[in-house]
Amino acid sequence: MHSPLDRVPVSIIIPNYNYEQFLGRAIDSALEQDHRNVEVVVVDDASTDASVAVIESYGDKIRPCLRHRNGGHAAAFNTGFEASTGKIVLFLDADDYLYPNAISEVLGEWDSAVAQAQFRLHLVDEDQQIKDVFPPPEQAFDSGDVVPELLRKGRYHTTVTSGLAFDREALEAIMPVPERDFRQGADGYLATLAPLQGEVKSIDTCLGAYRIHGANHSIFAEKLAERARWRVEHDFRRLEALSGRAAEIGLTVPQDAGLRDPVHLEERLASLCVDEPRHPVTTDSRLGLARAGAAASLEMKASWRRRAALAAWFLCIGILPRRMGNAVLAWKLVASSRPEFLMRLSKTVRRMMN
Repeated sequence: MHSPLDRVPVSIIIPNYNYEQFLGRAIDSALEQDHRNVEVVVVDDASTDASVAVIESYGDKIRPCLRHRNGGHAAAFNTGFEASTGKIVLFLDADDYLYPNAISEVLGEWDSAVAQAQFRLHLVDEDQQIKDVFPPPEQAFDSGDVVPELLRKGRYHTTVTSGLAFDREALEAIMPVPERDFRQGADGYLATLAPLQGEVKSIDTCLGAYRIHGANHSIFAEKLAERARWRVEHDFRRLEALSGRAAEIGLTVPQDAGLRDPVHLEERLASLCVDEPRHPVTTDSRLGLARAGAAASLEMKASWRRRAALAAWFLCIGILPRRMGNAVLAWKLVASSRPEFLMRLSKTVRRMMN
């Protein structure tokens, strides 16, 4: 007996730029879905490698969209969405891939109130070896009506591009993605605004793989300040977009929303501590951000151990001499910088928090 969900049309949009070595795996994973009503749209953002040849090798199995000028993440999202027709839409990064049951699992949880579904991903290396889960299991997703949390601090617990699925009507209300502001991080724009259109459905199962490698935008281990500064500025652009959209529907985002968000404050403190001359907020101070971070940490929806540990981390960075504070900061943000004893302690604490 077939469910009505079996007939729901789904679009998987794969934006690609110079990922020829990974692109085939992403396309194959989209074509191998056990839900049969899936269209696969592949957007090439003017790659200079052999990506186009990879795309052309699939013939009419996919819908190719070949951009002739590189426009970035948002431009590729907009191009793919315009070419797609599915009632439910996923954007799959070209270096990631989905498991065959991903769409059917999402549809099994879907209902008419949902604007966005989110699921966990396995963290894998370049050889597809599983290293961890993203987001970590101890970080609970926010679900249902997340608007109060979103308005309060500009963020809720969600995930990255390849772990998100959207209702088409919700996307139509917030797209196109502003291409100048979100040349990178277009998923952040979508995940910030989509909940204003309906509920968020969270699935704790890993339904795909998030590949970590030296070429992707998520890796800045050797460029901590650059990563932090980019994320701070990206948060400001997200909050600006959220404030504008919220105002249209009679809602208000507090001007200091970011100061209630531990994630934002973590990156903002990193930017200030590691490269103060280029930090984007000239009025920030280490102690001020540390105090705000500690207070925000204690308001998190997490175990008391996790909240207390994060609050203590913030305060250490604000109070300790700069060199020591920077070392404590790096231990959390760059795993490779941690002393061996701290690695063992981190694993123990993580087990306690599960």
